[in-house]
Amino acid sequence: MASKIMSINAGSSSLKFQLFEMPEETLLVKGLFERIGLEDEMIFSYSMKDAKVKTSVKGKNHEAAVDFLLQFLLERGVVTSLDELSGVGHRVAHGGEDFKKSSLVNQDALRKIKDLSKLAPLHNPVNVVGIEALQKDLPDCPQVAVFDTSFHQTMEAKNYVYPLSYRFYEEDSVRRYGFHGTSHQFVAAEAADYLKKPLESLKIISCHLGNGASICGIKDGKSVITSMGFTPLAGLMMGTRCGDIDPSIIPFLQNEKNLSASEVDKLMNAESGFKGVTDFSSDTRDIISEAKKGNERAKLALDMFAGRVKQTIGAYAAELNGVDALIFTAGIGENSSVIREMICEDMTFFGIHIDQSKNQQNAKNISSEDSATQVMVIETNEELMIVRDTFDLI
Repeated sequence: MASKIMSINAGSSSLKFQLFEMPEETLLVKGLFERIGLEDEMIFSYSMKDAKVKTSVKGKNHEAAVDFLLQFLLERGVVTSLDELSGVGHRVAHGGEDFKKSSLVNQDALRKIKDLSKLAPLHNPVNVVGIEALQKDLPDCPQVAVFDTSFHQTMEAKNYVYPLSYRFYEEDSVRRYGFHGTSHQFVAAEAADYLKKPLESLKIISCHLGNGASICGIKDGKSVITSMGFTPLAGLMMGTRCGDIDPSIIPFLQNEKNLSASEVDKLMNAESGFKGVTDFSSDTRDIISEAKKGNERAKLALDMFAGRVKQTIGAYAAELNGVDALIFTAGIGENSSVIREMICEDMTFFGIHIDQSKNQQNAKNISSEDSATQVMVIETNEELMIVRDTFDLI
C-alpha cells in the first residue's frame, strides 16, 4: 500500500524537507526554508515536477515554517488531506548510546533526545523544535527520529573508548560517537547494489567530504571505525574545523593568547581548516581556483586535506584488512575531480587506480580497468535514507 512519508532536517535557521511516495521512492516535492528567526520573513524555495521556485514568506520561527509547509502541500495538491501523510522522519544529530537505530518518537524517546542536548547543544535542541512542531500540527501522524550517530553504534570498544581515565566514559559518556552515519549507510548500500554484491561481503571505505568531512570503515555492512569523534570537530581537516590536532595546543593558546575556552572552541570550529590555512575561504572551489593561479597557501591547504584523507584511508584499509570499494560522496567528494585525483595519487599499494577521463566526468565508477579496488562517486541522499527508515518503522 502506497504511503506518503516526509523527511525533516531542522537547522538553527533552516528547515529542509522532502516528501516521497513509498515504497516506490518517488520524490513528490522538496524544499528549504532559510533565514528562520533572523527577520519577520523567511526565504522559501522548493522544486516539484519541472518547477523551481524561490520566494519569501511571513514567519520567524520553525513553527511558522511547519504551518506554512503543511498548508503549501494542501494548496499545491501534493496531498488532498494531511491524513495522507503516513509518517514524518526527522534527522537528529545525536542519539548517544541510547539509540542504536532509528526510533519512533514517544514521550520517553523525546525526553532522551532532549537529555542528549548536552552532547550536541547546537543541534539536538533545534531538532526537537522540528519534532514538536510536527507533533502539534499532525498529532496522529507517527514521528520517527533518525540519528547521525546510530550507524556507528556497531563499533567495538577499542575503536570508541578514548585513552583518558575510564571514569569519564562511565560518568560523562565521553567516547567516540561519529557522525554522518545516515550518509555512510546510504552510499554503502548504493555501492553494493551497483556492484551487484551483498553489502555484507564487502569491505568499504566511505569518504563523506563536504564542508564537514568524515571517513567510515564498513565491514559486513556495519560501521567498524569512523573519523569524527565525541563531536564533529574530530578527524579530518574541514571547511572551518581543524580536525585532529595535538591537544596540548589548546592550553598553550589559552595561556599565550589569553583565550577563554569558548574562544578556543570558536577558533577550532569556525576559524580553522581551509579557512584558517588559506585566510580567505572555506570553499574548495575558491581554493582550487587560487591554487591554479599560484597561491601557495591555497596549494598547502589542498595538500594538507588530501594528505589527511589519504592517511585515513590507509589506516582504515589496515583496520578492515583490505578494501573492495572506496566511495567519494558529499559536496567535495561528488564534485571535485581535482581533490579525488590528489587523494588517489600514489595509492597503487592499495590497488587504487583511477581513470582520469571517468574522474573528470564525475562518473559513478572512476576506477581504471587494472584497479583492484572499485573507486566510486556516489551522490548521497540522507533524506531518502530517513524516509526508508521511517517507512520500515511504521
